[in-house]
Amino acid sequence: MTKYVVANWKSHKTLPEAEKWLEIFCHLYRPDPQVKVIIAPSFVYIASLWQILQDLEAAHLSLAVQDLSPFPLGGYTGAVAAAMVQDMAEYAIVGHSERRRYFHETNQDVANKVSEAAAAKIKPIVCVDQPYAGAQMAALDEAEIGDLIIGYGPVEAIGIDIPQSPEQVSRVVQEIQAVSPGKPILYGGSINAENAGNYMKLPGISGVMVGSASLEPEDFARICITASQA
Repeated sequence: MTKYVVANWKSHKTLPEAEKWLEIFCHLYRPDPQVKVIIAPSFVYIASLWQILQDLEAAHLSLAVQDLSPFPLGGYTGAVAAAMVQDMAEYAIVGHSERRRYFHETNQDVANKVSEAAAAKIKPIVCVDQPYAGAQMAALDEAEIGDLIIGYGPVEAIGIDIPQSPEQVSRVVQEIQAVSPGKPILYGGSINAENAGNYMKLPGISGVMVGSASLEPEDFARICITASQA
């Protein structure tokens, strides 16, 4: 089974820092065909980092955008449409709890973004949390979304260095599976090099989404190696 490890850099790093990160990570991490490593930088770095990955011949690394416009190409000032990044980003993170909280995104906004991603052949990583996971997934038209990955990130565990317990995560994973059977589920919420293995071994978990611990290439490489061993 494929394991996924996602580095969500959020609103961090300058371009030189991002370039140095890739250089160090590619030196430290030996690719594993059963581990899909996905880097989600800021929008403004997607093209530059895509070119660097081509130059490094790092086919084992994929890029994701951290968000997408809910609209197609058109008169939407400031929006980044899926068609603009489809040749560079294989994945798109949509519905992250920080987007829902700080940018007031609704379930319908997220559903529209999933549809736009799917139309551009970009695989959506749809973030859900409890107790709203059922409603968040129900808003999606699964007939149109194709290769959907679900990212479970409890709001209370994001950015505070205290992950949800494996027992709690297992319970929520079962609930998500009941709503969306057969979809890969990733856990995200205070994942680091020390605890990642505990979550990747849980039944029903296909990988992890990493925030703060992905900012240092050495730490993230350790998590990817853990995924290879899980």
